[in-house]
Amino acid sequence: MATIELDQSLRLQDPAASFVAVPPVAPVSIAYRHLADMVDRTCERYAHQHAFTAVLPNGMFGNLSFVQLQRDADRFAVFLREELGLAPGDRVALQLPNSLAYPICAFGVLKAGCVLVNTNPLYTPAEMVHQFNDSGARALVIVDLFGDKIAPVLEQTGIEHVILVRLTDRFPRLPGFVAYNVIKYWNRLIPACSAPTIGFGAALARGGHLLHERRVQVADYTATTSLDDLAVLQYTGGTTGVSKGAMLSHGNLLANMVQIEDRVAGNVTHGKECALAVLPLYHIFAFTANLLYFFHAGARNILVANPRPLSNLQRAIENYPISWIPGVNTLFNGLLNEEWFADYPPPKLRGSIAGGTALHSSVAERWQQVTGTAVIEGYGLTESSPVVTLNPLDASRPGSIGPALAGTEVRLLNDHGEPAAPGEPGELAVRSPQVMQGYWQRPAETAKALKDGWLLTGDIAAIDDDGYLRIVDRKKDLIIVSGFNVYPNEVEDCIAGCPGVAEVAVIGLPDAKSGEQVKAYVVAKAGAGLTAEQVRAHCKQYLAPYKVPKAVELRAELPKSAVGKVLRRELRAEAARTAGEGEVVHG
Repeated sequence: MATIELDQSLRLQDPAASFVAVPPVAPVSIAYRHLADMVDRTCERYAHQHAFTAVLPNGMFGNLSFVQLQRDADRFAVFLREELGLAPGDRVALQLPNSLAYPICAFGVLKAGCVLVNTNPLYTPAEMVHQFNDSGARALVIVDLFGDKIAPVLEQTGIEHVILVRLTDRFPRLPGFVAYNVIKYWNRLIPACSAPTIGFGAALARGGHLLHERRVQVADYTATTSLDDLAVLQYTGGTTGVSKGAMLSHGNLLANMVQIEDRVAGNVTHGKECALAVLPLYHIFAFTANLLYFFHAGARNILVANPRPLSNLQRAIENYPISWIPGVNTLFNGLLNEEWFADYPPPKLRGSIAGGTALHSSVAERWQQVTGTAVIEGYGLTESSPVVTLNPLDASRPGSIGPALAGTEVRLLNDHGEPAAPGEPGELAVRSPQVMQGYWQRPAETAKALKDGWLLTGDIAAIDDDGYLRIVDRKKDLIIVSGFNVYPNEVEDCIAGCPGVAEVAVIGLPDAKSGEQVKAYVVAKAGAGLTAEQVRAHCKQYLAPYKVPKAVELRAELPKSAVGKVLRRELRAEAARTAGEGEVVHG
C-alpha cells in the first residue's frame, strides 16, 4: 500500500531567506492507495450513518447513508465503464449543484478510474464549450435545470454521452415526486431539453444490472491507479487569462485531506460532526473540505443547492445539528445580518473555516460574539488542492491565515524572484505534496507558475517570527499611489468596520497625478442612511492619507463569484467603461 510521508520537521532557515520557522510536528502519512480506496474504507467504517443530506428551501430533504453512497457510486462506475465504454483516464464533466447526485457521481467517476472535471452549472454554453474541449471530456453529467444548454454544446464538443440529473434524485419516492413537480410545474425552473440524454436513475439501474450480470469487481477498475495518477481537472476562475485546468492527483488531494486532519485534530470528533455544505462542491474549497475531509471524518454533510437568498439556509441550519461551517467572508457577514440567524445561531456549532478571500476582522469579531465560536481563517488556491495554511482553532490569530500545514514549505520572494528582506512582504511561494502537477496541456503556463518545484501564488504575504502568515494582497491588485503601496485588503478591512457598511470592495484606478487612486465600492446595510462622505471620514481616522479612498461609490450589490467571492476584476473592467452609478464622493 502506497504511503505519503508529510514531514513537518522543517529546518530553521536563514532568516534572510524568509522561510517559515515552525515547531516540529510528527510526520503525517496517508495509508490509502488512491481516492477510491479512501471512499470504500470510509463507507465501510461508518456504513449506516448519514453521509449526505440534501435540504430544499421548503424543508423537504433526502438522505444518503455511507453504505448507500458506496452502492450507488459502484453502480455509476460500472455504468461509465461497461455501458458507456469509458477507459481509465477518460474525463467526465460534472455540472451539478450540491445534491445527493454529486457525491455519487464524483466518487463513481474516481472508482471507474476516470478523471473528474468539475464544471460550474452557471457556465454559459461558450464557457462549457471551452472547458469540455480543453479537457477532452467524453461524458457530461448535468442538472436538468440547465438542460437547454446541452444541444448547442454537443455540436461543438467531443461530448459523447449526457446523463441528466434531477435536483431531487435519490430523495424518498413520494417527497421526491412532490418536490420535483413543484420545481418543474409551479416554479417552472426546468427547461425543455432537446438533446439525447439518459436519466440519472436509469444510469444507476443499468449499472446495477451490469454489476451483477457481468460479475464485475469494481476495485479492478483502479487496480493499477497510483497516488501520482490524475484524479481531478479543477479549472481556475480565469482571473489571469483563459481558464486553465489544474491537474490534481490522487496524492495531491489525499495529502491535503490528511494535512487538514492534522491541523484540526482534537477539535473534530470522527463520526459525530455535522458540516454545512453551502459552498458548491464543484469549487475546490468545498470539494476538499466537505466532500473529502468531512466525509472522511464520518461527518454528515448538509447540502444546500442554492444559498441565495440566505433565507434558503434557514431550514438547514435550524433543523440539523450543524457543528462546522466552511465558508467565505461574504457568507459569514450575510448570515450575521439575517435576523433569524443572529437571534438563534446554531447551538451545536464548534467552529467555522473561512477561505476564498480575506476574512474581515469586524466579521470575525461579530461572529465570535453572536455564535460564541471562532471562525478560523485559512489560505489556499486551486493549484494547491487548495489549503496551504490554516489557523489552529485554539490558537487562531486575528488577521492571520495561520501557519503552513504539515509538510508545507513557504517562502516570500521580492520582485526579482529572490528571498525578500527580513520583515518585508513578498510573493508567497509554496512547495508541498498538495501542489498540482501542472496545468492541463499548457506547459508554458505551468512553467510560469511552477519554478523549481515552488508554486508562485501571486499573493503578497508577510510572516511573523513564529510562522503565522498574513496575506497583504494579490500581486496584481496592489495599488501604487505616488510610489506608496496600498493593499486593498487593508482598506477593505477598515471600511468594513464603519457603522452601516454591509459589504465593500476596493480597487485602484489610473490617476494623472499620483499614478493610481483608491476607489471603494460600498453596499450599505438596509436603513443605515450611510453616505459616501461618512465612509471617507471613517477611513481618515484609521488610514494614512494616501490610503484613504479618493472615490467612494454606494451601490446596491457587488459582483460575486459562485462561492460569494467579490470580483474586483469586474469592478475594474466596469470602471474602465463607465463612471458607474450611485452616490460618489471624490476627495
